[in-house]
Amino acid sequence: MTFSTVSRLHESRIKYNHLLKLQKRKVLVCAGTGCVAGGSLIIYEKIKNLIAEKDLLVDIELEEEKEGIAVKKSGCHGFCEMGPLLRIEPEGYFYIKVQPEDCEEIVEKTLMEGKAIERLMYQDGDKIFPSEDSIPFYKKQTRNVLEHCGRIHAESIKEYIANDGYKALQKAIQELSREEICEMITESKLRGRGGGGFLTGTKWTQVLKQESDVKYVVCNGDEGDPGAFMDRSIMEGDPHRIIEGMLIAGYATKSTEGYIYVRAEYPLAIERLKNAIEQAREYGLLGKNILGSDFHFDIHINRGAGAFVCGEGSALTASIEGNRGMPRVKPPRTVEKGLWEKPTVLNNVETFANVTFIILNGADWYKSIGTENSPGTKAFALTGNVNNTGLIEVPMGTTLREVIYDIGGGIKNNKEFKAVQIGGPSGACLTKEHLDLPMDFDSLKEVGAMIGSGGLVVMDEDTCMIDVAKFFMNFTQNESCGKCVPCREGTKRMLQILEKIVSGQGELEDIDLLYDLVDTVSHTALCGLGKTAGNPVISTLNYFKDEYIAHIVDKRCPTGSCESLRVFKIHADRCKGCSKCAKACPVNAIEGKLKEPFRIDEEKCIKCGACIESCPFSAIEGV
Repeated sequence: MTFSTVSRLHESRIKYNHLLKLQKRKVLVCAGTGCVAGGSLIIYEKIKNLIAEKDLLVDIELEEEKEGIAVKKSGCHGFCEMGPLLRIEPEGYFYIKVQPEDCEEIVEKTLMEGKAIERLMYQDGDKIFPSEDSIPFYKKQTRNVLEHCGRIHAESIKEYIANDGYKALQKAIQELSREEICEMITESKLRGRGGGGFLTGTKWTQVLKQESDVKYVVCNGDEGDPGAFMDRSIMEGDPHRIIEGMLIAGYATKSTEGYIYVRAEYPLAIERLKNAIEQAREYGLLGKNILGSDFHFDIHINRGAGAFVCGEGSALTASIEGNRGMPRVKPPRTVEKGLWEKPTVLNNVETFANVTFIILNGADWYKSIGTENSPGTKAFALTGNVNNTGLIEVPMGTTLREVIYDIGGGIKNNKEFKAVQIGGPSGACLTKEHLDLPMDFDSLKEVGAMIGSGGLVVMDEDTCMIDVAKFFMNFTQNESCGKCVPCREGTKRMLQILEKIVSGQGELEDIDLLYDLVDTVSHTALCGLGKTAGNPVISTLNYFKDEYIAHIVDKRCPTGSCESLRVFKIHADRCKGCSKCAKACPVNAIEGKLKEPFRIDEEKCIKCGACIESCPFSAIEGV
């Protein structure tokens, strides 16, 4: 079928809605990367086969007029800590940590009789949470961009259309001029969700005004921050929403060609995007004369090699062109000379996913969510030492305290909260004093942090902050393209100093040198990666200088995390003289007589920890 006119799209939407209603029960098996790794596709196949045996399996392609049960692959439900996840409609039952051996009971008890299986539901103490919406992890979320992830069949254009998919494109082409679309996006104050927070409408307006025979729309799916997986989940769970956002951008700016740049490490996202693009072409939503208009637009996928620097606009476009991904001096900006030196709209996945809401509901509706200068929602990947990890979406301005304690369920093992790294390698570490800080572009900038793409890594009291700074600096140094001296050499020198400090060789002068290096690199580096490379260092210096002093002056890591600074000690009152530690030591650094307390020769000790593991009396401690 080809939607050659708006009316045909509308008629099909009504038809697909009708066929969806014939699915008396829907089993939505999480088929995001996390749950797939946990075996969710095995569960999907088993439940599907069990239902087929009962002749109750209904077609999920929305073609047959048949009542029954539909088993679907959905996108990421978000509650990754509890996967594999399974949602059953219309009851809304939400099952966690589902295993293949649970499938028969799910089919017989829930799908056949409509009864809940409480042992598969989320529990907190004696309280059982039967549905997804009742679980504290979801209660404070506002899932707009992620609304379809976990709730519709991720590989079906028909189901997307039935859920108002391509309705915003229809409105844009049928009712709005290009200028009106750009004005609406500008009025909404939608800011780029890739990190910079630049006003999306301003970009689009600038591209629209450019006189050029060719213009491009590029979607940045090169999500490189450690621990971040927001864009990946959207691409896997709702690929048509990205395509629709790009189509609207193309129509608004008189562009005719689009590229989605995805890192090759996201094979499932690439597969789902390819499938969605093929479907959109088949139905006439990509190609010539879209919906009977004079608008022509097509989309291609470009796989990146996983270089972090290719998240920067000019490096990304260079990579698509087949060149080495390296940034260039600006101006000219991408909106003037981007891909193949033509005017280019460049936004990230989550930014494009916001576009449909604004077109359908208006700028005022969008601005009613979030804060005045940072409206809308933001998706975050919540990871680290927090009880509930996963993918979340909250209104801009939500505080760190709400995210970590209300949604994340607090710190693991009842430990004390110490810090949270926000914004990835370009971000900063925030502390207890920032727990009530609203998470929006401006508030975070005031304290030297940034939202970035949306990574949130929570750290507890046992985390060494110098080691954290070293981790991110090691990442940035490895990912530097090497084009400019400040980034290439500055990050290397900062990493060397941090390594020197955690090994116990640091000097007080190193602190001043780190401050100087951060200042120099941030002011002279060519691109955003270099300019923000020192953020993890400067934030840990500002908020945890006492830890730097302890490492340098006392030659001690307060958390006991730095192996080179650990001192291993045998507590004489607990040692039974069994000699197991001495036998386990690979360098013969432990001496003593049987049935008498043993001792460790610190000069010989290589701090491997073998003695601690071998001691049956917990008599050895590394501090």
